[in-house]
Amino acid sequence: MEPIITSPANERLKHARRVRDGREDGLIFIEGERLVEECLKSGLRMIACYHAPEPGLVAGSLIEGLNKSGCPVFPVAETVLETISNTVNSQGLIVIAKRPVFSLEDLSANNPGEPLIVCLDKVQDPGNFGTIVRTAEAAGASGVIALKGCVDAWAPKTLRSSMGSAFRLPMATEISDEEFIRYADNGSFRIVATFADGETLYTDFDWRDPVVVVFGNEAHGISRKLMERCDAGLRIPIREPVESLNVSAAAAAILFEAVRQRTGMEYRL
Repeated sequence: MEPIITSPANERLKHARRVRDGREDGLIFIEGERLVEECLKSGLRMIACYHAPEPGLVAGSLIEGLNKSGCPVFPVAETVLETISNTVNSQGLIVIAKRPVFSLEDLSANNPGEPLIVCLDKVQDPGNFGTIVRTAEAAGASGVIALKGCVDAWAPKTLRSSMGSAFRLPMATEISDEEFIRYADNGSFRIVATFADGETLYTDFDWRDPVVVVFGNEAHGISRKLMERCDAGLRIPIREPVESLNVSAAAAAILFEAVRQRTGMEYRL
């Protein structure tokens, strides 16, 4: 067993803080029992685990699994572990892992029959981003495209909001508008988005064909370039005086309408 790390100045912990703050390319910071468990199940390559010296039953079982997977495990004094934590209650368990990398083609391959792909355009709030990823997985989407300008798909707050879906659903990130449009054209996808004055009610759109649905920035919506490229503008009816829905709420409405049309399944919230 490794000796307990007792100094905040330990080089390994300095490295963990850089990962936490997004200053180490290719690595992600995972905290808490639930996310570490999902990470372990996903088969991601994990390069380090830091844990409290006396872990609880669940954390202890996960640490054993991490050991068996070949991930180096380091006990850290609790007060020192707090210096790298990104949450109020980390449950004394932190993992550093390799960042997953997916191409646009990986998304199509995930469901070659009737792809339903979510594209996010400059979505800035980690909670919204992660919630949409989770909703996309629940709705059976093939994957998520994050265009340049979105929040980091693998930042700690985004991962917590996705509740593990980010480890299972393919996500192509840092994609330019031009790359995205070319991909949609080559794959014969229809591109749709929601607009306040959209000409088509979202329940009247045919969701059974290959489609990419774009959700835009919380304040400004989607870019003009993407707006001009859309094959259809969809409208979600909203009662006055409310002017708009939160982007993650709009995504849930849209994606589960696609589920209803594609499978005939009942809604189960």
